[in-house]
Amino acid sequence: MKQRPFLALWSLAVVASVAAFVVHLGLRGRIVDLGYKLGRARAEQGRLREVKRVLSLEAASYETPQRVEMVARTLLGMTPPPPERVIPVRWVVKIQDEPSTEGAPPGEPGSAPSPPPGPAAPSGAAGSPVPGGSP
Repeated sequence: MKQRPFLALWSLAVVASVAAFVVHLGLRGRIVDLGYKLGRARAEQGRLREVKRVLSLEAASYETPQRVEMVARTLLGMTPPPPERVIPVRWVVKIQDEPSTEGAPPGEPGSAPSPPPGPAAPSGAAGSPVPGGSP
């Protein structure tokens, strides 16, 4: 009779050991799988960072005046306007803090300042078509 409890306990210990080993193998497989997924995600992250860097450089190159002029001339077929098509624009700046004195002579407080020196504003800029201009 003494053999029965020993056999039951021995069987229980073997079953528990086998169950623990199976759980260990399952968890180990899951860890390996997650490691591979993490590696792929990090590789994708590195690739996306490189794409972002390249696209940022490309976007910055599109903002340069030389690039805009080249695209306007080659792809859009634009040319500089002839002098008779250039219309000078008068700059008017109103100061909010001072009361407006519309009839005041130039140079007195409240009068509109004279336009800044420099070339006239371009006519036919993007978004504002000029009648008879090139597309």
